[in-house]
Amino acid sequence: MPLKNTNIVSAAQTKFGVLEGVSMREMFAEAVNKATTDVGVPKKDIQAAFIGSFIPEMLIHQGHTAPLLLDYAGLKGIPATRHEAACASGATALRAGIMAIESGLYDTVLVAGAEKMTSVSTNRATEALAAAADDDFESSMGLTFPGVFAIAAVAHMQKYGTTFEDLAKVAVKAHKNASTNPLAQFQKEISLEKAMTPRFIAWPLRLFDCSPISDGAAALVLTSTEKAKKYTDLAVKIAGTGQASASMNLSDRTQLSSFESSVNASKTAYDMAGLTAKDMDFAIVHDCFTIAEIIASEDIGFFEPGQGAKAVQDGVTALDGDKPINPMGGLKAVGHPVGATGVKQIVVACKELLGEAGPNQVANHNSAVVHNFGGTGATCVVNVLRRADV
Repeated sequence: MPLKNTNIVSAAQTKFGVLEGVSMREMFAEAVNKATTDVGVPKKDIQAAFIGSFIPEMLIHQGHTAPLLLDYAGLKGIPATRHEAACASGATALRAGIMAIESGLYDTVLVAGAEKMTSVSTNRATEALAAAADDDFESSMGLTFPGVFAIAAVAHMQKYGTTFEDLAKVAVKAHKNASTNPLAQFQKEISLEKAMTPRFIAWPLRLFDCSPISDGAAALVLTSTEKAKKYTDLAVKIAGTGQASASMNLSDRTQLSSFESSVNASKTAYDMAGLTAKDMDFAIVHDCFTIAEIIASEDIGFFEPGQGAKAVQDGVTALDGDKPINPMGGLKAVGHPVGATGVKQIVVACKELLGEAGPNQVANHNSAVVHNFGGTGATCVVNVLRRADV
């Protein structure tokens, strides 16, 4: 059965990037203010908060962040819970908010995500991110996340003939889309030649195949259908939501060119919404690496296995293509502050669905699928969104 009662009535994010001199709590407060008082949603209407944040203990030496951040944002006193699921932390916070609305426990809640990652060295951030992998069998042996997705890239290349150029074209598309997104970390186009510059991070992945280390925050206000009318005449409805898990250890998986959790989460979300991938006008997927976008486009059903790279080659996933993917730049060029990403993806989808994406607006924008991936794929959350009169 489709979800019937969950509406997004406001969505906002900070700029993503290296935000020097800006603390995690300041970023969070900025995103919350943009999603509440700045757009006419009184903070007093918020009844509970669900917050995504992955590793503040390792990055800013701060735990118990939910009440801390909420207090700084002027929402002290209401229930506040932090959600952690690696890079899918924001999306699991969103699912908690959806359940709170659908159950009738609350009628207006805040969903937000934040991460401050650039306060430490790249090596320290890489070590912190590795906590999302299997430490006993993988990360303690030296396997990093670029290494994990390099393994996936090799598997996809061997099985389907995907090339270095295919990966590079994903990066070129991402940077082109982000060049007109003022909130993106990288607002400059790159050439195919530059994307293929032979500076390998983990073969076959080059520098431009990898998303950056970033700071940033994002926030949403969810309400019931009855309450949504108080704030807007046109809301974004969440029609379906799915979450799935998989083995942390890559050696326990049956294949490496696809992610089981993505396939299962998307199937659950589509079934709940009563829709299919063919009904989706565009997709926001978790492109932490260029190969991740290609595989995700297949796993969510946009293309048959092995056809994701060809779709990029043919311009199908471009901003003006038949099936746009990441029309505002994705993680690859916009940035990837881990706890904020899953919420920011929904912010982008809302802007597109409401026709508010400016130069990054997709032509068809009635429905969207949003895919948020955690760690090595041990968690995946997929949501199906539709714009709707309330």
